[in-house]
Amino acid sequence: MICKRPEDDIFEFFGGGHDRFGFPDGIYRMTPMRGGEVFLIAGSEKTALYDCGMAYCGPYTVENIREKLAELGRDTIDMIFLSHSHYDHMGALPYIKSAFPDAKVLASEKCASVFAHPGARDLIRHLGETARELYDPGSNVDIRVDLPEVDQILHDGDVISLGNEEMRVLETKGHTDCSLTFAYEPAGVLFCCESVGLIQSFDYINTPILKSFDDAMVSLDKCRSYGAKRVCLPHFGLLPEYFHEKYWQMFRDSCDEKVDKIKQMRRDGLSIEEMVKEYYNNYWDPRFIAEQPEEAFLINAKAIVIAAIRATYR
Repeated sequence: MICKRPEDDIFEFFGGGHDRFGFPDGIYRMTPMRGGEVFLIAGSEKTALYDCGMAYCGPYTVENIREKLAELGRDTIDMIFLSHSHYDHMGALPYIKSAFPDAKVLASEKCASVFAHPGARDLIRHLGETARELYDPGSNVDIRVDLPEVDQILHDGDVISLGNEEMRVLETKGHTDCSLTFAYEPAGVLFCCESVGLIQSFDYINTPILKSFDDAMVSLDKCRSYGAKRVCLPHFGLLPEYFHEKYWQMFRDSCDEKVDKIKQMRRDGLSIEEMVKEYYNNYWDPRFIAEQPEEAFLINAKAIVIAAIRATYR
């Protein structure tokens, strides 16, 4: 398996005994490099992919998928589940779809509309090129944006069969309006989207709520009450089981803290640009570049500030 992802210590705060990629049998990590996770899910009858990762490492991702399929005695993937439309989660989709043309793409209706928007494709290309220069300097891999159509629109409550296993769909807005969470049963693995945060240190939860903090609170309650056996967070992997409830509370507390701080800056008369600068000074850590380019952080920071100002739940 190709893995050009250097080891780092940003996620070592649970101690050496926790394997954040220690998934149940049938779930395999295909991620070759930095930037976004990709998982192959082998059901008893059908094979699925959860997210695609970044475009700059698309050819390596395809190679990893082919290698794992061969190990499993399988020829192809049947479906591709997309958590949302951001470049670090679906950037390699054109490569994967070219390699497995019969694979059906499953995503939300909003995700499908984003794919059809020229401005979105331009941003996907730009951020993909930025990631390529940062994580694989000297690479000449093309950042493809020939995005395929979504074959099946997913809605909250949909259940997709993989044989004896199934994917249950939870609409979880907040990070984006197209964000979905998937529960893989009977393994009990909840593949969360960024609407319920990212863990970046033992005492700091990133809250990349780009659209609506009010929606994020609904998504939090939905994921929290699902009662999953294992919780998989984007850009991280599996949480320790003992940490589930602690995590949900930390996410809520982090959202409260950021909304209150940004609303106070607004009351103090700061402009959006000044608030973004303060947000950067307070929350950017150079170690985060291991998972997210600084430019992407700044783009998100402005959206988070605006979303916090509009929040009504506080």
